[in-house]
Amino acid sequence: MTRTFRRYRRRRAIVSTLVVALATVLGAACTRDDTAIGRHESSPSVPGHVHGLGIDPLDGGLYVATHGGLFRSGPTGLEKVGTSAAANRDLMGFLVAGAGQFISSGHPSPLEATPDPLGLVRSTDGGLSWQNIALGGEVDFHALDQGPGGIYGVDAEGSLRFSRDGGARWEAWPAPPALDVAADPRRPDHLVLAVVAGVVAFDGPAASAPDATAPAVDPTPQMAFLSWAPDGELFGLTPDARLLTSPDGGATWLPRATVPGGRAQALTAVGQGRVLAATAGGVHESRDGGGTFTTVAVMAT
Repeated sequence: MTRTFRRYRRRRAIVSTLVVALATVLGAACTRDDTAIGRHESSPSVPGHVHGLGIDPLDGGLYVATHGGLFRSGPTGLEKVGTSAAANRDLMGFLVAGAGQFISSGHPSPLEATPDPLGLVRSTDGGLSWQNIALGGEVDFHALDQGPGGIYGVDAEGSLRFSRDGGARWEAWPAPPALDVAADPRRPDHLVLAVVAGVVAFDGPAASAPDATAPAVDPTPQMAFLSWAPDGELFGLTPDARLLTSPDGGATWLPRATVPGGRAQALTAVGQGRVLAATAGGVHESRDGGGTFTTVAVMAT
């Protein structure tokens, strides 16, 4: 191990403490309870802390992953997906990976005899059922993204991992402790991480070299969440729900709007100006690149 990399590991340990503190403020590590058991009715409100948002290209449906399970937008509000014990899982790091195909992580419901944490799980039927893919009982991914080079995840400790085979096998990359990861949709293995005091942009193969040095942190407003739209625009959401956009992959940031509702909880850039964001006040949608937002669902009280 080189002297440079030893210094990097010491710095990582110091920054990790800061990441844990910030994650606590953001509510990234939710406590589990039994309050969601048996709730399958439609509701105009979000029944619990939001961990992920996505649009299924199969039918255009909006999906909201929460502390109390997965919900889908319907004619009367958000509707619980599924009726089994697994429908009440604490889904974290949620990602729409394809038409009718979701990947996630988190914790099983109290009624399941399933390893905790879930590791990486996948649904191929729109969230009605889930299959374990890897790392069950070992890893709780708090953030997931995919790009041309594979799937990327940030676990509960802020460590970055990647998979080249759809999530079956994972490897770790040396990187600063992170809160979120966004994968460039056009450049394989080009990532941007949300870290304490800014963002880090780097290419994976260089970062995984044995004598790798720490990637430089680009000072920006503190980002809680990042999302890269398929058409190339990168968005960032601060802890207090200020939305910014970067036209150059994270080098510069331009303010767009403040998402209503207070503390940030999730961000997904759909593309063609459509942006989804969740705050402590509910789920919100923009159709003009984050300039204005309308409220899709309010947070349950």
